[in-house]
Amino acid sequence: MTKLSRACRPFFRYLHFLLVSASVGPFLPEEVRAAGVEPGSSVVVVYNRRVPESKEVAEYYAKRRQVPANQVIGLDLPTGEAMTHDEFVNQLQHPLTQALSEAKIFEWSKGEAGVDGRVVSSKIRYAVLCYGVPVKVLDDTSIKEAGADAMEPQLRHSGCAVDSQLALLPLGDKAPWLGFIPNPFQGATNALYLHPTNGVLMVARLDGPSSAIARGLVDKAMEAETNGLWGRAYFDARGLTNGPYLKGDAWIRTSAQLVTRLGLETTLDEHEITWTSGYPMSQIAFYAGWYDQNVSGPFTRPEVEFMPGAFAYHLHSFSAQQLRTTTLNWVGPLLAKGATASIGFVAEPYLAATLDLPIFFGRLVFFGNSYGESAYAAQPVLSWQTTVVGDPLYRPFWQQTDALEKQLRERDSPLVAWSNLMEANQNLALGGDKQTVIKFLQKVPLRHSPILQEKVGDLFLEQKRYNLAAETYEDVLKLATSKGQRLRVLYSLGEVRSIYGPDSRAYDVYEQILKENPDYPEKNVVYEKLIPLARRLGRKAEEENYTKELSRLTGAVAPSASGVK
Repeated sequence: MTKLSRACRPFFRYLHFLLVSASVGPFLPEEVRAAGVEPGSSVVVVYNRRVPESKEVAEYYAKRRQVPANQVIGLDLPTGEAMTHDEFVNQLQHPLTQALSEAKIFEWSKGEAGVDGRVVSSKIRYAVLCYGVPVKVLDDTSIKEAGADAMEPQLRHSGCAVDSQLALLPLGDKAPWLGFIPNPFQGATNALYLHPTNGVLMVARLDGPSSAIARGLVDKAMEAETNGLWGRAYFDARGLTNGPYLKGDAWIRTSAQLVTRLGLETTLDEHEITWTSGYPMSQIAFYAGWYDQNVSGPFTRPEVEFMPGAFAYHLHSFSAQQLRTTTLNWVGPLLAKGATASIGFVAEPYLAATLDLPIFFGRLVFFGNSYGESAYAAQPVLSWQTTVVGDPLYRPFWQQTDALEKQLRERDSPLVAWSNLMEANQNLALGGDKQTVIKFLQKVPLRHSPILQEKVGDLFLEQKRYNLAAETYEDVLKLATSKGQRLRVLYSLGEVRSIYGPDSRAYDVYEQILKENPDYPEKNVVYEKLIPLARRLGRKAEEENYTKELSRLTGAVAPSASGVK
């Protein structure tokens, strides 16, 4: 087997931004950045002096990433998630510009810094806003800008994400406010052009429902940089074939294809509804789906199995309307459940102005770019509603897979099994023979890994070799400790035994699901499996009992078509 290498805007606004950017000129670094993660010296860290926890997060991040002390800046900011336009300008934009200029982090061409000059030299590329820094800027109807009358009415407002507006800090007071401006670096293949001397500062935040969660984002990012980002990828599309929302579905489907080519074990669902709460997710590296207003499905369960470094994204217009919450919208709850990074929207962005997911995954995974670079290359517009949560320096795919696998093997890390699985999936994506892949997985040193054994069972099932599939799944259950994996394998084993037999074994498997998951939110699905099996086995009392339980839960008097997607 072969290892593989790794909405329209008025023209005048677009022209304005290009002219400003063109006046800055291209960023041509004196030295090409060495492979690996960029140093902390490329970051300015901003915290709110009025929120003690904000300083704690800033100091923690600075220590972990070795950010120079003069690049950790405290400002007096509002303590809520929202700030006014005047507060943004006078308490954040101007003081930060002054601090960067005085420390010679930003150097301006002429005139007063941030007013009529331009950034000609910058020691930083990124800004990290810490827990306690406001998330959004409220609309100010008093703002007037030339040509605003030509804008579509729904875009004619200044409300935006703090991150997205602060990304234009190098433009100073020349940065526009009303509506959005096209991002000239969308899809950029040379990430070095994302630089303040080209008019863009990559802004992200360490934030979430608590300061502890915010601090943990850098810990998990650095863990994934050391050990790799491994796990499974889940993409939840809606199965659309036409209509105004087709673009969103296409983004999700294309992203699933990209990650599949990478070699991650990938699930793409194309049902209209989102995944239900009982769906068996495990060891999540990537999640992208849409279009529920508040966190739903498996992410409402007490435990969600996010891997260190996981990126989770749910496409909804208000996914980050409130960020410091564990129950509302999406970004906050996903971070609370263990995601390392997420991107959301503080207000209605309109679909075309949301994250271009294939660009994001392409830059992060295949180009090996940083999280910040990937997020800003994937945004169609700036000065709008997008907030980027997570360490912008995070670079999960900076290492070659072969080298990383060798390190993991030397440390006797069980994560090496994911590398073997990736290799197998890469070959399958290229049309490799399934039987050859099975033999490979059975011969690798970690052949007793439940991760690899489950893949072997799945391949046997695809070949309709039901007996071997059932035996393999039973071997997985002897080893697996992941609750999500066990639930998924039990469902697979139950289906195989229902087809291949014996019925008594299938019955026992479904009862095991109930035994191992006493608080399972979709017991009705399991009852629907058990009732016909009990009938075939002549277990009348059990059949009646499960039928009553099903009726109590759903009002059904007979098995329905419900089931795991």
